[in-house]
Amino acid sequence: MSTAISVRLPENVAKALGRVAHETERSRSFVIQKAVESYLDDFADLQVAIDRLRDKADPVISSKDMRKSLGL
Repeated sequence: MSTAISVRLPENVAKALGRVAHETERSRSFVIQKAVESYLDDFADLQVAIDRLRDKADPVISSKDMRKSLGL
């Protein structure tokens, strides 16, 4: 099931969206859906990274120690 959502875009963004949709032979809705999915995935990854940085029990190691542990 899908839900219709209305958004307002600046004209330049709407034109770029139209170009991408045309070049990929996809609908604007498809391009927007994929963009939102990508943003939400990135946001979730960012939240995990922020949570780990704030977790005092999660050790922080130097890049030198990381390379050593990876055998680089």
